[in-house]
Amino acid sequence: MTVALPAKAGGVGTAVALTLGSMTLVQSGLAASTLLFDDLGPAGTTWLRLSWAAVILLAVTRPKPWAMSKKDLGGVALLGTASGLMTLLSAAAIDRLPLSAVVAVGFLGPLGIGVFRRAGRLGLLWPPIALAGVVLVTQPWNGSVDPLGLAYAVGNAACWAAYILLTQKVADRLPGLTGLALSMTVAALVTAVAGAGHAVPRLDGRIVLVGLGIALLLPVLPYVMEMLALRRMAVGAFGTLLSLEPALALVIGTVFLSQVPHWWQVAGIGLVSLAAAGAARGGKRT
Repeated sequence: MTVALPAKAGGVGTAVALTLGSMTLVQSGLAASTLLFDDLGPAGTTWLRLSWAAVILLAVTRPKPWAMSKKDLGGVALLGTASGLMTLLSAAAIDRLPLSAVVAVGFLGPLGIGVFRRAGRLGLLWPPIALAGVVLVTQPWNGSVDPLGLAYAVGNAACWAAYILLTQKVADRLPGLTGLALSMTVAALVTAVAGAGHAVPRLDGRIVLVGLGIALLLPVLPYVMEMLALRRMAVGAFGTLLSLEPALALVIGTVFLSQVPHWWQVAGIGLVSLAAAGAARGGKRT
């Protein structure tokens, strides 16, 4: 059985609500993931979360990979690998850097896509603005930045860019949530290499249930909500809304992780959001 997403019920207001809800769940899920870091570590937490996501989505969609073409299977494998690495690197970065800094650096990936696919010379304006914002957020002048954490965040940015491009291709070729279910399965297998060996001996009933709850926060519900939103909203408008994510990460980090920012970090988040919004408005998908 293949689960088909609902038709375009509702309008732009519904899409905006879905997108804002998705972003809130993503940042809440990232913050909640830190609850298991002491028990499983970032890699083990990532593996448990993605494994639950794969189980849930496979149970709902019941895909038939044996009936798919080699090209579609290859696309799913690439998307799953990018998703797994993106999730793994973001968790490792959050273990060393504030949530807002990780999201600000990571957003350079989606921003890069917007710039390279820009319409007109105005697209050249956004990279220096975004870079200035990242510098303000990470504060390299005071020596407090963890170099390894920053490297993880940069790797996360590259994987985020690949994830967006691959998601678009897979969504175009596979119906409903089939591509998402299979790619999450691949992502769980990819992260098992780094996290399962450490996590499995430490699993108990509490940890397994907490992992299930976190998996619903991220990635199951947000990814489904994004697909529903994109059925109702143009890609450019969706990307503009997504530019609010670094600012939302700052709020979530302040409220739930007590990561109170300095004024220049708030200004930096504003610059990253401005650059992302500008790049997103620079062109439409044909």
